[in-house]
Amino acid sequence: MLKILYLDEVDSTQNYLKKLLQDTKPDLPIAVSSEIQTNGIGSRNNSWNGIEGNLFLSFAISLKELPNDLKLESASIYFAYILKETLAEMGSEVFIKWPNDFYLNEKKIGGMITNIVGDKLICGVGLNLIAAPQGFEKIDIIVDKKLLLENYFKKVEKKVLWKKVFSKYKLEFRKNNKFFVHINNKKVPLSNAILEADGSIKIDGERIYSLR
Repeated sequence: MLKILYLDEVDSTQNYLKKLLQDTKPDLPIAVSSEIQTNGIGSRNNSWNGIEGNLFLSFAISLKELPNDLKLESASIYFAYILKETLAEMGSEVFIKWPNDFYLNEKKIGGMITNIVGDKLICGVGLNLIAAPQGFEKIDIIVDKKLLLENYFKKVEKKVLWKKVFSKYKLEFRKNNKFFVHINNKKVPLSNAILEADGSIKIDGERIYSLR
């Protein structure tokens, strides 16, 4: 059973978790959640800090415990979609903008990044549950954070195959048409993107994998 450590404040749940893994070598999987984060890590090396009560979460899973059909480059899509599905079951209209951002209507409410450290996959999640900075949005439901994490990790521990997750994700991919994605520091429209079965996209004949 996954263990969740709840903190009041931390600079970065990812940094905290990486140091914990290095210093104490705890059993996996393990997660760290904090009420506030002062120096978080977002996509493209942006910071992801925020307002007390929002979701700041990192968790680590052994690579050998991942679904055997999951391509590591698409791990962020896999774990983001499972969280999106958990939120949808609680009444939210949230969707995933490729590859790993949580959106409501046309505004971002959060995101997920993944990276490999040794034989582990570390995932970091930020989600606006209580309030949002200017230009962003918060979720459209009232969320009990501990219940959300309990429900989410129950789903994660089922190790649902990528094929099953992807079959549902691709049905919603059309919602990406009005958005852009950053590739090599350039904004590229997703309107002509073709979603491939491994989670990559093709734009003008070029195959692109999630870089986070």
